[in-house]
Amino acid sequence: MQRIKLVLIGMFGAMLLMGATVTASIAAEAKAVAADTKTTAPHQKKPAVKKERVVLQVSDDNPKTWNQALNVIENLQQAYGKDKVEIRLVAFGFGLGILKLDSVAGSRVQDAVQSGAQILACEVTMRRQKLSKADMQPNIGYVPAGVVEIIKRQRQGWAVVRP
Repeated sequence: MQRIKLVLIGMFGAMLLMGATVTASIAAEAKAVAADTKTTAPHQKKPAVKKERVVLQVSDDNPKTWNQALNVIENLQQAYGKDKVEIRLVAFGFGLGILKLDSVAGSRVQDAVQSGAQILACEVTMRRQKLSKADMQPNIGYVPAGVVEIIKRQRQGWAVVRP
């Protein structure tokens, strides 16, 4: 009986010793990871913030709709932050009037350009309406075909909005 007690005490002691060794090992590993994080984290690049991507379709000749599209640009930039949303307004067909030099929305179009939105005119529509770049608002961009641009962006995962 005495011998069984000694064996049990010995086994218990061995288990305590193993537990202490494992605990010490885990603590040392945790310290090493923490130290490594402190020295490397400032040098590591932060993960890129994924931007929301929205393309707006303007294809009718209603100035109320044009203003609504420009409001959407402002609202998106306020909601997400200008640096966290990429916006493209594509005007084609009857909607090209928003981008003409004499447009009633001309100053707002320029505000949208200044805020970082890309404002794009359809060159197919321009040819059909016999318009040149001189007839259009300054600081805008051009795409070969407006509807193709929208389809392309939609396939790339952009949200399509038609105010």
